[in-house]
Amino acid sequence: MTWTTDNQKNLMLFSGRAHPDLAQAVADELGIKVTPQTARDFANGEIFVRFEESVRGSDAFVLQSCPYPMNQWVMESLIMIDALKRGSAKRISVILPFYPYARQDKKHRGREPISARLIADLLKAAGADRIITVDLHTDQIQGFFDGPVDHMHAQGQLADYVRENYGTDNVTVVSPDSGRVRVAEKWADSLNGAPLAFIHKTRDPLVPNQVKSNRVVGDVEGRTCVLIDDMIDTGGTIAGAVKVLNDAGAGDVIIATTHGVFSDPAAERLANCGAKEVIATDTLPIPEEKRFANLTVLSIAPLLAQTIREVFENGSVTSLFNGSA
Repeated sequence: MTWTTDNQKNLMLFSGRAHPDLAQAVADELGIKVTPQTARDFANGEIFVRFEESVRGSDAFVLQSCPYPMNQWVMESLIMIDALKRGSAKRISVILPFYPYARQDKKHRGREPISARLIADLLKAAGADRIITVDLHTDQIQGFFDGPVDHMHAQGQLADYVRENYGTDNVTVVSPDSGRVRVAEKWADSLNGAPLAFIHKTRDPLVPNQVKSNRVVGDVEGRTCVLIDDMIDTGGTIAGAVKVLNDAGAGDVIIATTHGVFSDPAAERLANCGAKEVIATDTLPIPEEKRFANLTVLSIAPLLAQTIREVFENGSVTSLFNGSA
């Protein structure tokens, strides 16, 4: 008797309930469908997930963003991973466009958790083989997961938009604090060597989401300032930075961020802070009530689809960033 098998790899895309529009956009880019599933909550808050197709031997990609309520979507991700593992998926890659608990990446004082590491441990324990994420709060989080981590960057899309709409001749890249100057340097390189500035600020470690912006270091007078950050939560830091730039005589101020968390009262602050435009990606869902007139949302789906394709075909993810990622 002779046995023959079909050893072709099978790519399957799975979506959590947090951001189905992004998953569908990624599926459209790849020319595939999102695998149908049943997902519901019991009356006591328990989450139930069942996939409607066989996942045996598949190269499974689970896409889950983590907006509010974050803990629910983290738990749903773990349950989806467990279901795939028990369904005999061959490899499970978890796509977290916005990595949960990324700001808790180190201990500031004694008796504090490192929650970003805990998330990585939970994903590994559930059965994840690989993590794909976008613009981590700090690069060190990549080392928390015991396995491959593809750290993607939205800078390409954001910088291209700035270049096409504002040019590069009179642009200054501004970091909201000294800690993100290295990221600002990469931005400056992508904008034809634009000059740099940064905001000197102080933060009280005992009071979350409150920052006092002091002064701008660098020449911004009369220049179009591109103020960059990885995420905007309540908008207090970035609104304060815009005020400092305006007080220093800056021309137009453009805010560029990857993750638009936009917790209240961010929309009101950003709409009235004096920035000409706020550019964000859709790594997190931004519902209508969080949108405002000068907000532009760019799709991250093409980048995620390219990453999935490279991972599935055993290609080079680094090649998507000209070898510099």
